[in-house]
Amino acid sequence: MATLSIGIATSAATAFRATTVKRTHFRHKISCVQWDPDGIFGPPQTGHLARLEFKRRLERDAEAREAFEQHLREEKERRLALRQSRVMPDTPAELIEYFLDTEAQEIEFEIARLRQRLDEEFFSHLKFEIGQIRFAVSKTEDMEDRLIELEALQKALQEGTEAYDKIQADLITAKKSLTKILTSKDIKATLLEMVEGNELNRSLLTLLDENIANAYRGNQKQAAAFMEKVRAAVLKYLTV
Repeated sequence: MATLSIGIATSAATAFRATTVKRTHFRHKISCVQWDPDGIFGPPQTGHLARLEFKRRLERDAEAREAFEQHLREEKERRLALRQSRVMPDTPAELIEYFLDTEAQEIEFEIARLRQRLDEEFFSHLKFEIGQIRFAVSKTEDMEDRLIELEALQKALQEGTEAYDKIQADLITAKKSLTKILTSKDIKATLLEMVEGNELNRSLLTLLDENIANAYRGNQKQAAAFMEKVRAAVLKYLTV
């Protein structure tokens, strides 16, 4: 049987000093096909210039795809290097600056990595600094900008920690549910029982997907096929 594994997937919509990577969609348009014995592409268009144009388009698309994939690889390496180079903060004040200097796409990762540090003491310190600026007798432009940043950070971290904690709870439940299903002698009856107990959720599907992938990587085709059937059954009850 494939080893149980847990994956984490969260979403964030907050921007902090971010670098945005724009994805480019490449569309293929076939304008000329010289050899098509089955008539798939319709009546052939002849001509040396048409064939050259078709070839150039294919080459341009291939080059563009390769450039985009190379960009994604470089961005992944850059983010990994950045994560490894960052020094973990020691105090709540340093932790605030740490998150303010975190790119938007890294916020979720840093919340997960520093979840234990995002405690009542930290949020109290953040709230205190916000209050000091908000109720200051006179404010400079820099203070106003700082207040906007801190309020945005407070909202993002509160929502992020709540989402992270919920996902963790869902994954713990999902792992227990998957174990219950895989050890059951009557899977259909077990699933019906779990539906009544509201024990089925999307996290269970995520966990099944990971175990199916792990089974295929470990060349455990029989286990993978079995879990694919389980996944289909779970999905059916989730959508009913």
